[in-house]
Amino acid sequence: MGPVLAGVLQLLALMAALALAYKPLGTYMAKVYTSDKHLRVEKWIYKGIGADPDTEMRWPAYLRGVLAFSLAGVLFLYVLQRLQGVLPGSLGFASIDPDQAFNTAASFVSNTNWQSYSGEQAMGHVVQTAGLAVQNFVSAAVGMAVAVTLVRGFARSRTGELGNFWSDLVRGVVRLLVPIAVVGALVLVACGVIQNFSGIHEVGQFMGGTQEWNGGAVASQEAIKELGTNGGGYFNANSSHPFENPTPFTNLFEIFLILLIPFSITRTFGLMVGSVRQGYAILASMATIWVGFVALMMWTEFAHHGPAFQAAGGAYEGKEVRFGVGASSIFAVSTTLTSTGAVDSFHSSFTGLGGGIAMLGMMLGEIAPGGVGSGLYGMLIMAIIAVFIAGLMVGRTPEYLGKKIGSREIKLAACYILITPALVLVFTACAMALPAPANSMTNSGAHGFSEILYAYTSGANNNGSAFAGLNADTQWFNTTIGLAMLLGRFVPMVFVLALAGSLAEQKPVPVTAGTLRTDKPLYTGLLVGTIIIITGLTYFPALALGPLAEGLA
Repeated sequence: MGPVLAGVLQLLALMAALALAYKPLGTYMAKVYTSDKHLRVEKWIYKGIGADPDTEMRWPAYLRGVLAFSLAGVLFLYVLQRLQGVLPGSLGFASIDPDQAFNTAASFVSNTNWQSYSGEQAMGHVVQTAGLAVQNFVSAAVGMAVAVTLVRGFARSRTGELGNFWSDLVRGVVRLLVPIAVVGALVLVACGVIQNFSGIHEVGQFMGGTQEWNGGAVASQEAIKELGTNGGGYFNANSSHPFENPTPFTNLFEIFLILLIPFSITRTFGLMVGSVRQGYAILASMATIWVGFVALMMWTEFAHHGPAFQAAGGAYEGKEVRFGVGASSIFAVSTTLTSTGAVDSFHSSFTGLGGGIAMLGMMLGEIAPGGVGSGLYGMLIMAIIAVFIAGLMVGRTPEYLGKKIGSREIKLAACYILITPALVLVFTACAMALPAPANSMTNSGAHGFSEILYAYTSGANNNGSAFAGLNADTQWFNTTIGLAMLLGRFVPMVFVLALAGSLAEQKPVPVTAGTLRTDKPLYTGLLVGTIIIITGLTYFPALALGPLAEGLA
């Protein structure tokens, strides 16, 4: 079997598995977020935190809950890292420096999981399990809670009440993430991923010196790392490390976990707004972009330029031979089109155009299918923009799901789509203009610029993957990327929740002969085109200086 055929067959198998899980999981999530009953364990949690899960919140109160909970997470994780040197189970590792502790705390709380450190050489068992793994669950649950709130904004009318943040948060963890992650961890352990609390031990000689490895609860963190579109790994090599991802099957299974909730939640959206066809329209837009990017990535990485590529069967530099070019391409696209950031190969070693495709996937806003929760609300924002553009074309007040898109709604949507590009481009410009950040670049020219652009694109879009050619463990990068992650995560949430409140207060608009059908292929094409054009106009000059210049050289 040739490598191209193997890659295509893996892609088809992955799509079949996602299709089988789509309906049952999407339906279950809709029941979770619309149920008026609380499990016993949930009641214990509510009592412990002093929250009333039945109190409806307007959007400012919901936002205060999101920000307060996330701020507490940043502070707790920061302090935990600063105290690591005196904690049991630290494996002898010292406390984390202030700038790196801030960067890591911001990273995991914002669902980014950018790592400017080597996990096996910096973080002990306590920080990994009580700090990082916990944030893998709750940061994902926060994203889902905000997405469900926007869906309620479309589904409800003549009310400002959008649900209860604490209830949505707890249900997301207890009823969704924990059960699926447990099953995922068991599958990974059965396939060879390690799960222990062993210390550091010598495994043999390597290039004239000793080689040491430490164990850890890797399988359990690996499962939620992928399922919650987090991305931070136990080891610096991330999902290319055999302790995290030992076989081609585990590689495909981890991609499945990455895409499972972001694709399935479109059915949840359709059920909650009372039209499954609307969910299918959003799903079709996401799937079209995802499949298109996978095809482009495979083409660029399998293109045989020169005898070395021809002999190897593709661009194998930086890729694990046990996965191959095809599986590595699927993983790279899936992780950059979601907010996962996990890698089973190193994107800096991809071809120039291949690295550009990975970068462009993040620049789309990670909405195809996007992160857990964040992908759905990002796509719904773009759906509003597409409806607005269609309304301008025909001279009609735009409507979406029975709600008018007036000046307030479009301003909030416009602010949402502008904040992340502004963060990426401003921070990149500052890093290129100042002398100190440039010293972290291991390459010059277009590839060196791509390293900087990729880092801030990854941070502001809450992805977390790295180009693997940039020394980001400096005070400048730890601080600025940390700020980009926090601002890129929580400022857009302000606009999403404000938009949800504005929509919920409206009364439904009756469907007429002039209403744009947003559940038809025509609208799906308009939505995909809107996403590509807006991103292209925003980022094309920067891409032309980096990956495009390198790829066309």
